[in-house]
Amino acid sequence: MRVRSALALAGLFHAAPAVTFLPGLRRRLFPTLAGMGDPGHVALTFDDGPSPYSTPLFLDLLRERQVTATFFLLGSQVAQAPDVAREIVRDGHEVAVHGWDHRCLLAKGPRKTLDELRKARETVEAVTGARPRWFRPPYGVFSTASLLCMRSLELTPVLWSAWGFDWTRRATGESVHRRVCRDLAGGGTILLHDSDVAAYPLAWRSTLDAVPRVLDECERRGLTMGPLRDHW
Repeated sequence: MRVRSALALAGLFHAAPAVTFLPGLRRRLFPTLAGMGDPGHVALTFDDGPSPYSTPLFLDLLRERQVTATFFLLGSQVAQAPDVAREIVRDGHEVAVHGWDHRCLLAKGPRKTLDELRKARETVEAVTGARPRWFRPPYGVFSTASLLCMRSLELTPVLWSAWGFDWTRRATGESVHRRVCRDLAGGGTILLHDSDVAAYPLAWRSTLDAVPRVLDECERRGLTMGPLRDHW
C-alpha cells in the first residue's frame, strides 16, 4: 500500500506542471507563461519545423509581408534540414527550442529529458549560430523534470494565448484564421505550425493560407507583430 502511494505521489509530482496546458487557467495565473506581453504587440510563433518542404514557403510569405517571428525548432528536424534552419536566422527570425522530437515529455524520465533538451539546444545553436532563449514543450505539456532542466540550460518556458488548431484534418485557412482571432488580443502570443511533423499530412497548407488573414487582422486592430524577443 505504501509503495503504491509513493508511486502515485511520484507520478503526480512528475506530471503536476502539465496543468498549465489549460489555456484559461494559464492566462489567469501564469500570464508570462501564456506569452502575455506588450499590449500593443502580438508575438507570432511557429512550431515543429524546420521542414524542407513547407518552412521555405512561410519564410517567403513573411519576407514579403516584412514580418519576423519566433520558430520553435525540433532538434531532429534541424539535423535533417540545416539549410532551412540557417535561412530562418538569415531572414531575421528568432529560433527557439521545441525539444529533440515531438514525444510528450511526460513519457520521458529526468535523465532522458535533460540529455535531449541539451542536445536540441546545442544542435540549434551549432547549426544556426543563434543561441536559443525560449523553450516550448511538445503539445504544450511540461513535466517537473523539464522545468528543472530548463533552469540548468538557461531556457525560458513560454506557451501561447491564441492558437489555430491548424494541425487537424478539418483545418482550413478560414477555420485557422477564425480560431486565432477568437482569442487574439494585444500582448498575446499566437501558436501556429509550419510543418506537419506532428500534424495531419499537408495541414500546413491551411496555416499558410491563414497567416495573411491574421496579419491583416492585427494591422486592422493597430497591433504590431513580431518575435518573442520584442514582446517584453
